[in-house]
Amino acid sequence: MTEISFPPPFEERMQQMLGQSWPAFQAVHTQPSPVSLRINPSKPFELTGGTAIPWTQYGYYLQERPVFTLDPAIHAGAYYVQEASSMFLEQAVRQHVPANEPLRVLDLCAAPGGKSTHLASLLNAESLLVSNEVIRSRASILAENIQKWGRNNVVVTNNDPDDFTKLSGFFDVIVVDAPCSGEGLFRKDAGAMTEWSEDAVALCAARQKRILADVWPALREGGLLIYSTCTYNRAENEENLKWLREEHSAEFLSLTIDPAWGVITVDEDNIHGYRLFPHRLAGEGFFLAVARKTSEEKSINIKAGKDQFTTLPKKLTAQVNSWINEPDTKSFILRDDLIQCLPGNWRSEIGYLARNLRLVCAGTFVATVKHEKLVPEHALALSEVLNRDAFNTWDLDKEDALRYLRKETIATLPDTTGFCLVTYEGLALGWVNALANRVNNLYPAEWRIRMSS
Repeated sequence: MTEISFPPPFEERMQQMLGQSWPAFQAVHTQPSPVSLRINPSKPFELTGGTAIPWTQYGYYLQERPVFTLDPAIHAGAYYVQEASSMFLEQAVRQHVPANEPLRVLDLCAAPGGKSTHLASLLNAESLLVSNEVIRSRASILAENIQKWGRNNVVVTNNDPDDFTKLSGFFDVIVVDAPCSGEGLFRKDAGAMTEWSEDAVALCAARQKRILADVWPALREGGLLIYSTCTYNRAENEENLKWLREEHSAEFLSLTIDPAWGVITVDEDNIHGYRLFPHRLAGEGFFLAVARKTSEEKSINIKAGKDQFTTLPKKLTAQVNSWINEPDTKSFILRDDLIQCLPGNWRSEIGYLARNLRLVCAGTFVATVKHEKLVPEHALALSEVLNRDAFNTWDLDKEDALRYLRKETIATLPDTTGFCLVTYEGLALGWVNALANRVNNLYPAEWRIRMSS
């Protein structure tokens, strides 16, 4: 067994925290990390050979790590590769977030999209999920993963946490998966150990307080805040929760946990939290707590009616309606020749967000208008709003599907001309425009696979 050298201050603290369990914790860091993924319940995909993760309905362990990049199903949004411990978020949602109510939910630190896609699968379908990332390049990756997941009720924003301060009482639920010192990732990410220091822990703890203070006004009175980190130390976990209670009037909610899971319950001075250790379960280090806001918060009043969006002209409406499932429940807008489909019950709220935040994408990009004709957008192919009956389908084998995803030429031709939905084992991958003697591959150049077989 290869020895692992932890930073001495970290090792000393963990020995005190774990006691007799320290050797097991040390030993597990010489072993490979478990491989896990979470399936998309809205897409026609069956996983073979997976073992269920006990704290989530949609998560599975794999015996070995495949080359995910060369699996067309991942590019279709059929599943998301996610660390198993972080899927523990599902317990907080299932046990405390109302399943039968349309809610406004914010995932504040969302890139690359693991928790947002998870939330999208758990929330009531009539809810609105705002998925935010402060770093612009990471916000683009987040938007890509959200579009692949295919939900229509998600807005991706690119804002600093303090930009949400003005959205007084807007959200029913806020998830803060806070940037942290990454102690729980030492086995999975060698760089996390190299970058660790006691000063970094203190810096992270202070940053987390700032993030919580900035976003707290945006949570309505009685709303829920789900706080998580991938670290073990008290400064970034229990001490921040105590600070939140003392400074911002929060009460902490407990979860019902199966002892067989191996999750450690933290219960001190009416603060409830949950620690996941890699030597006690198949996953990395993780911490989670659920807080309810008890202080009064005046909510903003969003008036329905006119907004800055341009409504779709009638001459385009009939064609767009034929492309969409349940078009009567949607709202269509036109922005710079790009048609977007928004959930109709949230148009006013999305308009309000557009006036106050930097929107990367909202709802589903449906089509681009070119010379009064519509060219379907890639996001539509992957979206739950797509009416497949409106298009011809071209199903490819794996070899041709990978050619398509590399944006290469495919030698064969579909049976018909025009825009055609490309599929692989029933999963939509995107569009081609089939001409009489060739096929124009419309897969987004910035998303293409660059790995060879």
